[in-house]
Amino acid sequence: MIKVTRFNSDGEGEIILNAEIIEMIEQTPDTVITLTNGKKLIVEEKMEEVVRRVMTYRRALGGNFR
Repeated sequence: MIKVTRFNSDGEGEIILNAEIIEMIEQTPDTVITLTNGKKLIVEEKMEEVVRRVMTYRRALGGNFR
């Protein structure tokens, strides 16, 4: 699980996202996360930061980088 901030949420839009269901991350220029169920989330964090958080999460699980 990773913590991200919904876009334009005035600091109250922090959510915990299951990193295992992320299908794709785009920078368009906002960061758009597409989930395996087709849902899209626009978040405040840059694409590189989301990737870093996912990698940190996966390392914590023992390095399972599918």
